[in-house]
Formats: sequence, C-alpha cells, structure tokens
Amino acid sequence: MTDAPPGPEAGSETKINTDVPQSARIWNYWLGGTDNYEIDRMAGDQYKSLYSGIVPLARAGRYFMDRAIRFLIHERGIRQFMDCGTGLPTVDNTHEIAQRAAPDAKVVYVDNDPLVLAHARALLTSTPEGRTAYIDCDLHDPKTILDKAAETLDLSQPVALLLVNVMGHIVDPDEAMRVAHGLVAGLPSGSYLILDDCTDNDEDFNAAQRAYDATGAIPFRLRTREFISGYFDGLEVEEPGLVTANAWRPEAGDVEVLPTLCGVARKP
Repeated sequence: MTDAPPGPEAGSETKINTDVPQSARIWNYWLGGTDNYEIDRMAGDQYKSLYSGIVPLARAGRYFMDRAIRFLIHERGIRQFMDCGTGLPTVDNTHEIAQRAAPDAKVVYVDNDPLVLAHARALLTSTPEGRTAYIDCDLHDPKTILDKAAETLDLSQPVALLLVNVMGHIVDPDEAMRVAHGLVAGLPSGSYLILDDCTDNDEDFNAAQRAYDATGAIPFRLRTREFISGYFDGLEVEEPGLVTANAWRPEAGDVEVLPTLCGVARKP
C-alpha cells in the first residue's frame, strides 16, 4: 500500500521494483494468484517455512471480507463500498462480490502500489447498474481519499469502509489509529467498518514477520488484540463481535483459531 511516495499521481510515475519483495505481490502469491515475481515467491516461501499458517490466514481474511460484504448488502442494505489497500486482483474482488449480490453497488478501490495501478483496468469493471472506480492515493492521507471517493460515492449515504490486512503497513501506532478513525469520521451515520488485522500472539508468526521485515521490504506490524480493538472505538460492533477471521459468521466447517482479529461495526 505504501511502496510509492505519497501523492495522487505517485503510482503512475513509480517504476515497479522487482529487487525487493512487495507485500501485495506476496499476498497475491499466497492467495494463488500469478501477479508476482520470483523474489516475492521466495519471500513468501521463506515466510511459510517460519509460519506455516500464513496461507490459511491470508485466505481466511479474504473469505471474511466476502461474508462481511454480503451480510451488509443483504442484512443492512449497504450499496457503497470503499476498499483501502486494494492489493492485486485475484478471484472475487470487492466489486465482484458486491455487484453479484447487488448489481447497483458502487465500489471505490484505494491503493498506490505501481503494480496495482498497472492492473487497475482489471478492477475497473462494473455492472451497468453500479459503478467501480480506482483512487491512486496513499493510505496516510484520509482527507484526500475521502475527497476523491466523493467523486464516485455519495458520502451523504452510508458507506462500508474495508481495511482488510492493511493497517499493519502503517508502522507508527498513533498514525495507524489516526488514519482509521479519520476515514470513519468522514463517513455518515449508518456507515460500517469492515476490518481484519493480524495479532502478535503467535511467536512463530512474530518470527516470520521479523525475518520478512529484514529483507528490506515495506514492514508490517503485528499488533495486540487490545490495540486492534481500538479501531472500533465509538462504533456498534455487529455479532459475533471481534473474533478470529474465520469465526466471523462461518458458513461451514470447523473454525481454526488464527492470530487475527476482525469485526464489522456500524457508525452511530
């Protein structure tokens, strides 16, 4: 999300760097995608050798997002979505999930990674009734994100904000909280936060993340459950509350406890 310098045109001017692994490409690899390079696959495999649960964790976050979007459409009538930290397109992207459930849904993607930008056309598809747009913007700049999102979304009506496995890229904890709360503050009453983040309560996971950060890639911070819970301050959390990613309204099978914390919450 933050590999390019801030600024609305950053992605279009920044050369794709294949000398160091990049998180969006590694996550694409873990999710079974093909938009990655050998250096990303090596980093992804090294991560898996230290923490074998990373692929189930990545996929659990994706499935949580799917369930949360469908819940908000079918049970809460939400028709607008803003996905910050889009990542590379895989199977069932946000607009595909949303517009399959509600063809009139509007979706805005936000990212500033140059490879994501290069694939933006793959994301910029839509049903005739709905709309899909892409914002090239840094996550640290919630005001600009909201201003640009208003060109597609009606910010007088509820919006679902997605922050799925992205907040760890904001290394400074105070800044991370400021960004999340700033984005929510810019949305009207009745909006929702869909958030999933990685916790620091598994030592193998911590060791794998330290090794990844040492490669020179953009670091990612694992955080305490208590800290992640703070993203939901002032919001009305939907049942079943804040839980591990695959325990949020599971649809089938046993629930594996993973070092994640996620939830869906309404802005009063």
